[in-house]
Amino acid sequence: MGGLRVHGSPFSTATMRVLAVFHEKELEYDFVQVDMKSGEHKTDKFLALNPFGQVPAFEDGDIKMFESRAITQYLAHTYADRGTQLLFKEPKKMADQSVWVEVEAHHFDKVASKLAWELCLKPMFGMKTDEATAEELKGELGKVLDVYEARLSRTTFISGDAFGLADVHHAPVVHYLMSSPAKEVFVARPHVGKWAEYILSRPAWARVVALQNKE
Repeated sequence: MGGLRVHGSPFSTATMRVLAVFHEKELEYDFVQVDMKSGEHKTDKFLALNPFGQVPAFEDGDIKMFESRAITQYLAHTYADRGTQLLFKEPKKMADQSVWVEVEAHHFDKVASKLAWELCLKPMFGMKTDEATAEELKGELGKVLDVYEARLSRTTFISGDAFGLADVHHAPVVHYLMSSPAKEVFVARPHVGKWAEYILSRPAWARVVALQNKE
C-alpha cells in the first residue's frame, strides 16, 4: 500500500473525487499537496506526471495516471475486495451505473462545476461572483436535476439500488453547491435533496472534508 500516492489540492473537485474513493475503499495513501497558487502544477516536475498540468496525478508503484474518473475506476477495480463495493457485477446494474458515470461527466459536471466556480470558488479566491451567470447556470442545472429526480424516484442512489461509483463522482461538486445558494435547486426536488444529503453524510466523505478543513 505504500506505493499509493496522490498529488493534488484538497480544494480541487477532481482531487476530492479520488480521495473519496480512497476512503470508501479504506486504502492508505500518501497525499502530496500541489501548490496551485504558485503554479506548481505547471512545472516540469509535475508535467511529467500529468502533461496537461492539472490535478490530480496518481501513482501506484510503477503505474502513473491522471484524470480523476480514470483513477477512481482503477481503484474500484484493482481494490475491489477492499472497503465499500463501488462496482456491480450483474450486467443490468453494471450497465445502469456505467450510464450514470457518463451522465455525471457530460451533463451534470458540465453545468454544476461552472456554477460551483461562480458561487463558491470565486469568493474563495477573492473574486466577485457574476450573479447573472450564476442564475442562468442554476436554471440549466435545474433541467439536469429534473432528470435526476425522475431517476431517483425509482432508485435509492444514482448508481442504482446500492451506493456506487457514480454517486461518489458527484460528491465534490454537490459538496460545494449544497453549501451555497444553489442548495435550493437540489432541495426543491425531494428525491435529489435526500440523495445529496446522503452522499455528503458518508464517513468517507467526512474524511475528505476534514483534509480540506485542515488546510
